[in-house]
Amino acid sequence: MLGWDQSTYLPEAAAEGRGRQQALLSRLAHAHATDADYGRLLERLGNRGDLVPEQERTLALARKAFGRSTRLPERLVGEMSEHWGRTYTAWTKARPANDWAGMIPLLEKSLDLTLEAAGHEDFANPHDAYIDQSDEGMSADQIAQIFGDLQRELVPLVEAVTAAQAAEDASRQLSRGPFGLAQQLAFGEEVIRDYGYDFSRGRQDLTHHPFMSRLGDRDVRITTRYREDDPMDALYSTLHESGHAMYEMGIQDAYLGTPLGGGVSSGVHESQSRLWENLVGRSRAFWTAYGEDFRAAFPEQLRGVSDEDLYRASNAVSRSLIRTDADELTYNLHVMLRFGLERELLAGRLAVRDLADAWQSAYQDNLGVQSPDLKDGVLQDVHWFFGPVAGAFQGYTLGNIMGGQFFAAARQALPELDDQIARREFGPLHGWLRENIYQHGRRYTPNELVQRVTGSDLSAGPYLEYLRGKYSDLYGVQL
Repeated sequence: MLGWDQSTYLPEAAAEGRGRQQALLSRLAHAHATDADYGRLLERLGNRGDLVPEQERTLALARKAFGRSTRLPERLVGEMSEHWGRTYTAWTKARPANDWAGMIPLLEKSLDLTLEAAGHEDFANPHDAYIDQSDEGMSADQIAQIFGDLQRELVPLVEAVTAAQAAEDASRQLSRGPFGLAQQLAFGEEVIRDYGYDFSRGRQDLTHHPFMSRLGDRDVRITTRYREDDPMDALYSTLHESGHAMYEMGIQDAYLGTPLGGGVSSGVHESQSRLWENLVGRSRAFWTAYGEDFRAAFPEQLRGVSDEDLYRASNAVSRSLIRTDADELTYNLHVMLRFGLERELLAGRLAVRDLADAWQSAYQDNLGVQSPDLKDGVLQDVHWFFGPVAGAFQGYTLGNIMGGQFFAAARQALPELDDQIARREFGPLHGWLRENIYQHGRRYTPNELVQRVTGSDLSAGPYLEYLRGKYSDLYGVQL
């Protein structure tokens, strides 16, 4: 709750005191999580031979969390909490001010704390310690291999589409702002109500960098941001975060309050947010369903804009600077770039003071663009300024891959899915996801869940097939 408040309504002058509050609660929670009596209970349960698989998984997760907590000194837990609260507040001021120099010492300390905490884990590679927390069962080397294979497929697709210039850039037709905040929020909330987001168990607020936060068993909140010149920004932030929230809302009641009562991994979580944002929300069927309402929200600004224009505008491809604004084709290049920089930082091959230059070089090499300033360069993402400098980005691309597999499986089960989306009938898709993914929480590992839902191991094939089909149609090129 304190973290949610810090990212939404906290008065500026209260930031320092909030950091002390968070540090105190972190130390108190750590003391409970490492209680010796609790450890003995877990050990006693481990010696029993009558546990069913569901109980065994619960115990395994509890023991893993206990081991991780007991290895971290209480002093370090409090120091990390207080430092990252201070760093986040500094970032909210530094980014609009383009003040990278002021963030360097804070990020250097964040990296030191990240490595110190990883040193208490049983991993040779510090990156693996954080990846295992976010995406259980995966390693930095495995992810690097997956990303390398995906990049080899994506780069030619991006080059073909950007070179073709065949589809009209309909986003130009949406530039007749301003687009009012109230109308943007109302339209986004209309859509996610239809999706199945339950406002009796949540709410939406504004923030610097959108997020979903679960504050209780039946309190799952989302945030968004908005721009007066681009109504798509708030819309797709809202759709994205609602996907995260519906996953958490769909976990079966019996698991709430237990180690099974949350999303199983960053990648699976992102598969749901990206599915509702992109595979549903950027589809032609979506704009068939909502084009009229969107124009009604902005009648002057969108006069003469058709459903097809809106579909093309929401899928315009460009070599952009901002990850969260990136189209589906280039988005993963942004993620893989950050993952590579993380690897270099954690291995000691890249110093924080050189990160901004390395960022610019990587963008030039991978996307052919460079930011004229640092607020849209190394300062653009909150992740490294609100926690460990590791393990946060790979889940986005893993989620895209998983989302492609899950959506292909849903299509097989729901042959009328496109028509249902066009009629705003989201119950069948939401119900299929709840039955096959949401309700299970952390009952299965990510790899087990993918196999269970799709009948195959993790594979980028369905995702690439989806991208080729969609963008071949949009841009009139063979991919």
